[in-house]
Amino acid sequence: MNTVTLPQPEPVALALHRIHPQTRPGYVHLKVANLEQQLVFYQQVLGLRLHWREGASAGLGAGADLVRLTEIPNGRRYRGVTGIYHFAILFPNRRELARAVSRLFALRWPNSPTDHIMTKTTYLDDPEGNNIELYCESPEDGVSMVDADGGFLARHTDGTPSDGREPLDLEALFSHLSQDDRLDEPIPREVHLGHFHLYVANLNETRRFYHELLGFDDMGVARSFRMGMVSAGGYHHHIGYNTWQGEGAPPPPPDSLGLLHFSLDLPNAEELERMDGRLKQEGISFERRPDGLFLRDPSQNGVLLTTPGLAESHR
Repeated sequence: MNTVTLPQPEPVALALHRIHPQTRPGYVHLKVANLEQQLVFYQQVLGLRLHWREGASAGLGAGADLVRLTEIPNGRRYRGVTGIYHFAILFPNRRELARAVSRLFALRWPNSPTDHIMTKTTYLDDPEGNNIELYCESPEDGVSMVDADGGFLARHTDGTPSDGREPLDLEALFSHLSQDDRLDEPIPREVHLGHFHLYVANLNETRRFYHELLGFDDMGVARSFRMGMVSAGGYHHHIGYNTWQGEGAPPPPPDSLGLLHFSLDLPNAEELERMDGRLKQEGISFERRPDGLFLRDPSQNGVLLTTPGLAESHR
């Protein structure tokens, strides 16, 4: 196959006060209706380890917590509100993604394998309808990015255009497995969250909050898709956001199931203190908590700025 030189994802705009380039997604905390059922799913279907359980809450993950769950009484799922569209679990290579996808097929758990060209992915819902992406990076296959006109560009390495939502070649993916690969083993400890994708009320307000105020680089707003992306350290996106629940969508009521908050791991305590000062300078309302700095974006999605040590020591 002939290859061509393709443009690589680069920030549309660097933040004036950039967040530390080693900032990464931490964990997602979900409000659930049935903790027992959710624990079975996240352990048996996704292969996460149960790290802790205290009362109505629990934490699961690989090396660190990826998902935290809290059962609430009489919870309901609402449509047309802001919150989380999906959270994405990043696998280190195609082999580990293949093992995760094979587990889903062996358990006959519905999922949607998709080729985004730059990443290989499948999507699935947990028992309560929280959408989850499982993916690995595959930049050697091509590129997916927001173009200069605010559209979405995807191309294979031979220059062939794509919509970036092709069916995933499962035969090719499963070729990375061997007979020694066991599907019932937990996911490897190096697995972590790759990004969060949020439902928001307004693209411009969301871009300003994450890019201009928090300091993530703007990776582009694809207005034809009603979505945008920001990242730290040159990654294609750590936070995606869209208005697919409607422009001006309200925040969910307190009894809603779904997102409680998501965390962003800053690399050290010094960066956490710098962000404390930055938030104060910008007049952004936040709460200083034992586990970090808690604030809300313009769509009222909860955001916790923390460090890996703080996150693990406070539940």
